[in-house]
Amino acid sequence: MHGACCGPVLRRERRAPTAEALMRSRYTAFAVRDLEHLLRSWHPSTAPTREDLGASLAEQARWLRLEIHAMTGGGPFDDTGTVEFTAISTGPRGRSVQHEISRFVREGGHWYYVDGDL
Repeated sequence: MHGACCGPVLRRERRAPTAEALMRSRYTAFAVRDLEHLLRSWHPSTAPTREDLGASLAEQARWLRLEIHAMTGGGPFDDTGTVEFTAISTGPRGRSVQHEISRFVREGGHWYYVDGDL
């Protein structure tokens, strides 16, 4: 469904091995509106409610492209990492560009999105 990169992670067939892999799977989840993966991959300390995230996904634009710019840590032997990215979308108000440096933590062998600086 989503290729070899993100599909197995979204389908829970394997864990994201790195913070970047989780970032890519989360971008895909936003694009296909996979609420369950987004909630599962969001750290409980910062996760929105199911209702708030569901409402956000319902209003979401069509995602066009993800560009990864830089990473710090986030590898298979790290417990923290950041991923700097730009996500480009289009919607009723035209083209939108979201630039963020996202923070990730690994707990119990799972990577989680914590938050991001825009």
